[in-house]
Amino acid sequence: MIRHGVVINTPHYITKSGPRSRVLPELVEQWEGFDARTALTTALGIPCKVLNDAEVHAAGVITGQGLEVVLTLGTGLGFALFDGGRLAPHLELSQIPVKPNVVFDNYIGEPERRRLGDALWSRRVVRLVDSLRSVFLWDRLFIGGGNSRHLTPTYLARLGDETVIVPNGAALIGGARIWLLDPR
Repeated sequence: MIRHGVVINTPHYITKSGPRSRVLPELVEQWEGFDARTALTTALGIPCKVLNDAEVHAAGVITGQGLEVVLTLGTGLGFALFDGGRLAPHLELSQIPVKPNVVFDNYIGEPERRRLGDALWSRRVVRLVDSLRSVFLWDRLFIGGGNSRHLTPTYLARLGDETVIVPNGAALIGGARIWLLDPR
């Protein structure tokens, strides 16, 4: 989890072997408190931003009107929140427990999609959206990421009129657009 370019917590993916492998405490210790933005700005000699992939994706699709949530579906769950076009502090929703020893990342990530098939996995995504809707009361929900294309038509229809499925390529636009949305 990164706020203002500084790593404040590393709840997952701090491994040498990639997602779903053992978290290494020495890597957690090295990352926590690391000022990635300053380090990159210094090393490259140009201003840098440090965001997670869902936040970059969001910057490519939000309208700047009201409260906008972006969920990205892929290896796990990505989340970004914008209010009036401004990026809110990062929330690591992927780590919310769904049931004992299962967090949203594991509940709707790619391994589960492959195991369940698209229809059952899509039902899980709708359950996730329904549970988050009452918490955030968003004006617009965007769903993207590499696995958004696997949502079945039956379950897409249940997501609500305020939900928009967006292409995975939106992140490319977001990488440039974030500088307009947040020039700091």
